[in-house]
Amino acid sequence: MSSTLRRPSPPNVRAMKILLIQTAFIGDVILATPLVEKLRRFYPDARIDVMLRKGNEGLLAGHPHVGKLWIWDKKGGKYRHLLALLRGVRRERYSVVVNLQRFAATGLLSVLAGAGSVVGFSKNPLSLFYGRRVAHELGSGLHEVQRNLRLIAHLTDGAFERPKLYPQPADFARVEPLKGKPYVTISPASVWFTKQLPPEKWAAVIALTGEDKAVYLLGGQDDALLCEQLAQASGGRAVSLAGQLRFLQSAALMRDADMNYVNDSAPMHLASAMNAPTTAVFCSTVPAFGFGPLAQVARVVEATPSPACRPCGLHGYKACPKGHFRCAHEIPTAAIVKN
Repeated sequence: MSSTLRRPSPPNVRAMKILLIQTAFIGDVILATPLVEKLRRFYPDARIDVMLRKGNEGLLAGHPHVGKLWIWDKKGGKYRHLLALLRGVRRERYSVVVNLQRFAATGLLSVLAGAGSVVGFSKNPLSLFYGRRVAHELGSGLHEVQRNLRLIAHLTDGAFERPKLYPQPADFARVEPLKGKPYVTISPASVWFTKQLPPEKWAAVIALTGEDKAVYLLGGQDDALLCEQLAQASGGRAVSLAGQLRFLQSAALMRDADMNYVNDSAPMHLASAMNAPTTAVFCSTVPAFGFGPLAQVARVVEATPSPACRPCGLHGYKACPKGHFRCAHEIPTAAIVKN
């Protein structure tokens, strides 16, 4: 059984230094932000630092509750850089390290960090050396945010906390000219083919969007070709912004949209963090995995009835394993758009 970390006494609370480790992808970082919110509320004088993978630091730029950002370059000398991070982390002498990752590299860093206590998921192969281990239970009916919050329940409480990001005034200023009329956003891309609604379906969504609304296509630089093709196919109805906006600028635009249409992918979590209206399309994956939208106004659209082969995996595939991709093609476009 894991040992229990006692809630710090008042003198130590003021000196608490907490490190959160989440070096996975964009959505994973967003779903870790509720820990920052809750820890700040319970420990207003604590220093809360976060370790991210290089490329994701823009998500927490200007965050009012985060101190230092540790950036792990996983592509440029991955393990050499990890050792450099470890040396820096050890100098900080953290009171608590909370590792949200379930892989050995961050497990090793956590164990060797020299922290007063280490907390993490029991799936991490180094978790035997943690001070506190928490089960990560897929299929338990819990959202990933709830699973993450269990890591700090002994320090805070068991209540739910919503993800939250903090676009800065400059981010809102960048997208303000785009808000002259009602609009919707569409984030048509995904890293995984089987988590992405086919382009012809997105084209139909654009066509069904009311003429009184502007349509903005969002994504990263890698999504620019898809978004430009959709914009051209729309005959001017849609405008591609792919590769033109930073994370927090996209979030600032999504906040005031009439609707944000997304796949089961990072933009869905951006919308959740801004409590922005969301229509989430699930193809090969299912909300029961615990990664559904969390905005107060949110809809999930999926094939009904669901093909027997769905879900075919947690993260999606580069191609449909069965070759037919029915889970996407059988989603009615009219069920996605509600003007």
